Amino acid sequence: MLILALLIGIIAGLRSLAPVAVVSWAAHLGWLQLQGTWLAFLGAAITPYVTTLLALGELLTDKLPTTPSRKTAVPFGARILMGALCGAAVTARDGASAFGLCLGVIGAVIGTLAGAALRARLARGFGKDLPAALLEDVIAVGGAILIVSRFT
Repeated sequence: MLILALLIGIIAGLRSLAPVAVVSWAAHLGWLQLQGTWLAFLGAAITPYVTTLLALGELLTDKLPTTPSRKTAVPFGARILMGALCGAAVTARDGASAFGLCLGVIGAVIGTLAGAALRARLARGFGKDLPAALLEDVIAVGGAILIVSRFT
């Protein structure tokens, strides 16, 4: 399961809130067993709805020309924090949340830097950014769902 922590961290590097929303739904639906851990709040009744709204907002604002680069301090820090949180969550049932947290951070750094480079290359290939951004959205949401589906 440690590889899943690294992978969900990479997804957090692409979109910081999409994996949190997916992990929250998985915890709420009982796919991820987080009861009795410091991560139990992810499965609370309201958490998946709040994180989903925030993730949808991120998907929209990502396309705005005024949105700062993911490599600046605040967005980069948010990706690291969310990667850590999600990495810990996907390894909690194995009692490896500390390792998962660290792997989530590493994954978030990889995802942030590689995602920015790949999106820039795709945007050049498409001749504009929007198709590249939408493809990144699909990869982030689909990837998070694929990773969390390993727990069903």
